[in-house]
Amino acid sequence: MPSKPKLGQNFLHDSAAIERIIAALGDISTSTVIEIGPGRGALTERLITRAHHLIAIELDTELAAALQAQFPPDKLTVVRQDVLTFDFPAASTAAGHKLAVIGNLPYYITSPILLKLAANSPSLDRAVLMMQREVADRVCAAPSTRDFGLLSVTAQSYGPVESLFTLPPSAFSPPPEVHSSVIRWRFSPRFAALAVDESPFLRFARSAFAQKRKTLSNNLRAAGFPPASIASAFAAADINPASRAEALSIETLAAVFKNLPSPIESD
Repeated sequence: MPSKPKLGQNFLHDSAAIERIIAALGDISTSTVIEIGPGRGALTERLITRAHHLIAIELDTELAAALQAQFPPDKLTVVRQDVLTFDFPAASTAAGHKLAVIGNLPYYITSPILLKLAANSPSLDRAVLMMQREVADRVCAAPSTRDFGLLSVTAQSYGPVESLFTLPPSAFSPPPEVHSSVIRWRFSPRFAALAVDESPFLRFARSAFAQKRKTLSNNLRAAGFPPASIASAFAAADINPASRAEALSIETLAAVFKNLPSPIESD
């Protein structure tokens, strides 16, 4: 396999960690699994013995060719493509079921990949993902903690997320400058239960967290909502007018959202 990473990859080589990551997916004997960024195949070679079929999405030309040559095509399909352009619904339709996803996410595009998975949640069952610890902390954060913010609300709106374990730089080659954490994300969008429409609620969340140091009320005023409407929504949701968005649960944020006028009405 190629010895030098070209796209900033940090290849996992800790055997015990590899086993824990794959085990976190659960039974995949009847599943089509999508592996994001397989690299040199550390996860791949164990996944293909357990999954019904594995689709490896690898952007690096040399790594993709090496994977294709190393593993049998009846067990592994290598797709040389940017994961951000991959057609998850088509893969799910071809498989006849929702997909499981696994991968060591590149640090520089972790958030876009998470948003890509969220947008394709109807085609996905669960994901076990490794990423920079600081990002994982934000994804899994609870309200009223330092790391709770827009990424937390966005990810958790699509289903429960849990942090599983953290790995030191020495588990990788070359070792990164940061620790990495593994999370499990079970896709079960909450918008219907919250009685909110997906896109408008997420736009509201972006406004709510636009300036972290500001109160929710100030952020909403900056987004163009009338002060009287904000006060009325806060009263209906029974929250303190001085609250910041990070202190509120997703349920409470949804209650505020439902009591605000639409952006058109607020003009």
